[in-house]
Amino acid sequence: MIKTSPLQTALIAALLGSVALVGCKKKEESTDNNAAPAATTPAEPAPAPMTGAPPPMAQAAAVSVSTVTVGKTAAADKSVAPAALFAPKDDVIVSVRTDGAASNATVGAKLTFQDGQVAGEQNATLNTSGAETTNVTFKNANGWPAGKYRAEVMVDGKAAGTPQEFEVK
Repeated sequence: MIKTSPLQTALIAALLGSVALVGCKKKEESTDNNAAPAATTPAEPAPAPMTGAPPPMAQAAAVSVSTVTVGKTAAADKSVAPAALFAPKDDVIVSVRTDGAASNATVGAKLTFQDGQVAGEQNATLNTSGAETTNVTFKNANGWPAGKYRAEVMVDGKAAGTPQEFEVK
């Protein structure tokens, strides 16, 4: 069962309504240049502009992932120097740089080993009104098995950003 938020439900309803309107569009008649001009009717007045607050869908701004970096240590500003090679006892930090506004957005990171096995998966909650960096740290007390890994990021359960690959030797 897929969990949807009220915002997602409203977006789906708006999308379906748009598709229905496009499907109901009347096919325009072709013009005959030799026919007598048809009588013109006055154009209908445009609908009055909306006043007051916009609907809730227009108020929520989306958050997007601008960069994903995998590294070993984070600086005070949460930036992470990229690393492609790790030792078995190293921490793996997946740094996610986002833009936009979010309230209680879930930022998830997943590490996958070369055989497709999930080596780790964690989530963090994001509340921001602008650019933000969220770091997710993975530790393995027994040491990471040697091999190739892939770090993937999700925002509210949807793939986001560019997956990063690294190796443990």
